[in-house]
Amino acid sequence: MLRPSAHTDTFARDNLPPVEHWPDLLLDGFDYPDRLNAAVELTDAMVAKGFGDRTALIGNGRQRTYKELTDWTNRLAHALVDDLGIKPGNRVMIRSANNPAMVACWLAATKAGAIVVNTMPLLRAGELAKYCEKAAITHALCDTRLMDEMVQCAKTSPSLQTVVGFDGTENHDAELDRLALQKPVAFKAVDTAQDDVALIGFTSGSTGNPKATMHFHRDLLIIADGYAREVLDVQPEDVFVGSPPLAFTFGLGGLAVFPLRFGAAAALLETASPPNLIEIIETYRATVCLTAPTAYRAMLQAMDDGADLSSLRAAISAGETLPAPVYEDWKAKTGKPMLDGIGATELLHIFISNRFGDHRPACTGKPVRGYEAKVLAEDGSDAAPGTIGRLAVRGPTGCRYLYGERQEEYVRDGWNLTGDSFVCDEDGYFHFAARDDDIIVSSGYNIAGPEVEAALLGHDAVSECAVIGVPDDTRGMIVQAHVVLSDGHEACDAMVTLLQEHVKSTIAPFKYPRSVIFTKTLPKTESGKIQRFRLRPDR
Repeated sequence: MLRPSAHTDTFARDNLPPVEHWPDLLLDGFDYPDRLNAAVELTDAMVAKGFGDRTALIGNGRQRTYKELTDWTNRLAHALVDDLGIKPGNRVMIRSANNPAMVACWLAATKAGAIVVNTMPLLRAGELAKYCEKAAITHALCDTRLMDEMVQCAKTSPSLQTVVGFDGTENHDAELDRLALQKPVAFKAVDTAQDDVALIGFTSGSTGNPKATMHFHRDLLIIADGYAREVLDVQPEDVFVGSPPLAFTFGLGGLAVFPLRFGAAAALLETASPPNLIEIIETYRATVCLTAPTAYRAMLQAMDDGADLSSLRAAISAGETLPAPVYEDWKAKTGKPMLDGIGATELLHIFISNRFGDHRPACTGKPVRGYEAKVLAEDGSDAAPGTIGRLAVRGPTGCRYLYGERQEEYVRDGWNLTGDSFVCDEDGYFHFAARDDDIIVSSGYNIAGPEVEAALLGHDAVSECAVIGVPDDTRGMIVQAHVVLSDGHEACDAMVTLLQEHVKSTIAPFKYPRSVIFTKTLPKTESGKIQRFRLRPDR
């Protein structure tokens, strides 16, 4: 039974999927009051706990304490309500790169009882318009440097009533900032229910068709009180850094919710290239990093060249499969494990992970506190240990698609089916095999593309790669590898043969790529997830 909502705009409650189509929610141990506003818990409540003078956010040339962040977000919330007319339950889009101003706008809108839709800078007007249409977005807050596409979107969006700019730099010289500067630093946040929708997260589109997922206020705290507390053991002295956009739930959790929940700091980068990440780690002695394996490969090289990354105590890899060679090299060079994990926008964040004291190469780990996971055979029964099947997960968070679109595909018998193929071994460790649509059936053999990718990445000539299946008249499908070569290596027939023989000597020979295509870059989402569907010949 849902609690009484504080939303006067009832769009979210009206468009949740039917409760009988939700996954089972395992909420034991995650006890929150009925009335809960997540943004208050991450700002005002932290000041009340004595964290007011500690640094909360670093970025664009300055640092902000928890007291400054609290005052800033309260002023902004006043402006959103008093001047922009935002009502509880309105959907508010935020368009920005990763910077403190984006975090402040998200927190302010959440305090005002709005439902936030965070978006990344690379989206164009047509893509923004699709989000506006699907979520019936009424207001947009946009970094003034990114306003052109937002204005174009507003011209065609029937629901979008108000677009206002904010200054993503340190200058506070934009309309929203000027409005906020006239406001008091005290704001009575909307008394939302713990199960009021606070966030609509659009899936990253690795399959080409983003879906809208609905997350409650309590969900934002659950991911911190579960994964971040148990696996990362976040301390106030921690400094978080990473590359995932705040527009994605992986980034919002790791670079905003996690540090703010525990009185730690986040150092935000608008352009999180490996050189920029390395610089900010060295400058601020960052302790927790979240990025993709390709960036960690660059960091390993940088350490060879003299970079000092010794402050890092936690290196979290997600979004792409962590190849065993990267894991082994990192452990050998730093003496610390790299924490592989898997999450999903539908469940908000990571639900299976390695731990500092319990980790293995080429292994995703065990379920995070509060979650349960199993592997299903084709007939829906539990798969035998050691055999590939579909991953099923349930826990304190779970899938709720806006309008219930495709809800029954993702949720079956109370379990979330994530679209991943996994193996669970005799010891209860989960090993990623492939996305369900990345299993290649060739001459009757099931071949997991990521396994072939890991073999290729074990060769010094390979910088990045993506493996797909392509049609073949004889075998049905063959393995095709798209390879980005490391500097100093030549794309030629001899290199094709060299890599094919390397794979044959590393894994079962039938899995080798019969087709090898050299390329300069691989298509990716902004979170670093390779879009293999864009490599397929029918695209």
